[in-house]
This record gives sequence, C-alpha cells and structure tokens, in this order.
Amino acid sequence: MGTARSLISLKKGALATLPPDASVLQAARLMNKRHIGSVLVVLDEALVGIFTERDVMRRVVAKGRDPDSTCLVEVMTSPVACASPETMCSEMRKVMRDKCIRHVPVVDDQQVLLGMISIGDLNRNEIDVQVETIRYLEQYMSVQ
Repeated sequence: MGTARSLISLKKGALATLPPDASVLQAARLMNKRHIGSVLVVLDEALVGIFTERDVMRRVVAKGRDPDSTCLVEVMTSPVACASPETMCSEMRKVMRDKCIRHVPVVDDQQVLLGMISIGDLNRNEIDVQVETIRYLEQYMSVQ
C-alpha cells in the first residue's frame, strides 16, 4: 500500500504553518485560501501543535471566542499524533480511525517536519492501488 514517504513525494506545495502566537483568524484565512483543513503550528522549526477545522468549531465558535484575538497556542491540538517517513499507509489509516483525526504530520528522527498526510491522501492512494490491481487482473485474465 505504500509509506508516508511515498505519499509525501506525490504532494505539491509548501506546508501550511503558523507560529503559536498567530490568531485563529489568520489560520482560518490561510486554510480557506489553500483549501485545506488544518495548519501546523511551528515554533523555531519544531512542531508544537496542529489547528484544524474541528478546533475552530469546538474550541473557538462553540466557546464564543473572538477569532481575531485568540492565539493558536490557546486552542490548538497538542501533542500531535505524527508518523515517520516509513510508516505504512495502513497504519496511518488505523491511527486516524482510532483517534478520530483526519491529518497526520510526518516527521523524521530529528523531528523535522517533512509533510502532512490527510485522510483524502490515503483514500486516493487506496483507490490507485485498487485500480492497479484491477488492471493487473484484467491483463492476467485476458491471456488465459
């Protein structure tokens, strides 16, 4: 099925990151602009949290907080469930399912941020694998 590294290699564009003192409004605008569901919160190149659409709803809107004056550090999810580059896609899918999350950052041994895997990335990968399997089986059956 592949690894986190193989999925990251297919993705284009820079990671969406903000510092912990950025506002929720800044994060929401960045997510809207990039059409993404989360922003990684980074301090001195270290991943310190993740801020997601779910965090907006549960920790900002539902609590009546002002998005312009609320800092990410106050409402981000931390610690963050991360994967290594060699983590199998099936394992990431299980973690996402078990923890009810949709985004998993990928970090190396030194905790350097390498990329982000979403449930959408995993779904696209699984479909690609299934299409390839079907194509292989069709070819196999046509020579019989």
